[in-house]
Amino acid sequence: MTARRIAVVSAGLSNPSSTRMLADRLAAETVKALTAQGIEATVDVIELRDHAHDITNNLLAGFAPPALETAINTVVSADALIAVTPIFSTSYSGLFKSFIDVLDPDALTGKPVLIGANAGTPRHSLAIDYAIRPLFAYLHADAVSTGVFAASSDWGGAGDDVAPLAKRIEKGAKELAQAIVTRGETAAADPYDPATYLGEGRSFGHMLGGLAGE
Repeated sequence: MTARRIAVVSAGLSNPSSTRMLADRLAAETVKALTAQGIEATVDVIELRDHAHDITNNLLAGFAPPALETAINTVVSADALIAVTPIFSTSYSGLFKSFIDVLDPDALTGKPVLIGANAGTPRHSLAIDYAIRPLFAYLHADAVSTGVFAASSDWGGAGDDVAPLAKRIEKGAKELAQAIVTRGETAAADPYDPATYLGEGRSFGHMLGGLAGE
């Protein structure tokens, strides 16, 4: 069986960052969940801070430099996406949104997505549902129902005792793994295949017949 590929986008600005830590744990737990179902998976991590200048240049000029183009292709061609952003001013970071803006509007259609976010205080946890989830809904991505938020206290000893971070990560990862299995392997559409724009099982004959009133 062909290995599934998971793209991980981390929008942390510092190095190291809690955003990257959360992204790595979500990825590792998803691979673990897929392995439990007999499915091999590989992970490609994209640190957006490494592409910050290229993202800005792309927004200004409309062209992606080679490194950014590779990152975009990695996301677009993956079987699933794990997207993690820090929360600034009650919403996703500008760098995270700028990267989303350089993607083709249809690039994430139907792609399983696990959303992660982190901030200093648990008060920002609702940003996943009122800011980030609507963004992926607009792009027609298939975001799993569990979003994983991590506050600074979750990395220490004063985290949530009722729903600890490890349990939330496990829950979200299992949902993403199931979405990957359900969707199956991502197949790149052939732009020269009539089914791409006429519909599966249809041909130019069907189109011409329809035009002729048959």
